[in-house]
Amino acid sequence: MLDHVSVGVNDMAKATEIYDSALAAIGLKRIFEMDGIAIAYGAEFPEFWVQKPFDQKTASAGNGTHICFRAPSRDAVDAFHREALAKGAEDAGAPGLRVEYTPTYYGAFFFDIDGNKIEAVCHSES
Repeated sequence: MLDHVSVGVNDMAKATEIYDSALAAIGLKRIFEMDGIAIAYGAEFPEFWVQKPFDQKTASAGNGTHICFRAPSRDAVDAFHREALAKGAEDAGAPGLRVEYTPTYYGAFFFDIDGNKIEAVCHSES
């Protein structure tokens, strides 16, 4: 349904340190870079962008907005969360089942350094 999503960041180097590690844990890599302005991640195509705001103003997170990546396994969800926190992200929900969503919904959340709420989820039982 969606082609790509972008989040605004203020400190590109620190933000990409978090995203390089967390997204690698779920099989995504840097696909495209624009010198200090934007970096895109994906499996084959640019699907998730980390970038300076186009209007040159300070980046800020949307209240109630969050982005979720599908992970290949529960172990990958764990690694996604662990890697993000190790690089300076803030915990927004430890890895675990969220049966209030669906019986096999296994997710983890973090806030990046600009307050963007990011999640990884695995819907299988392993």
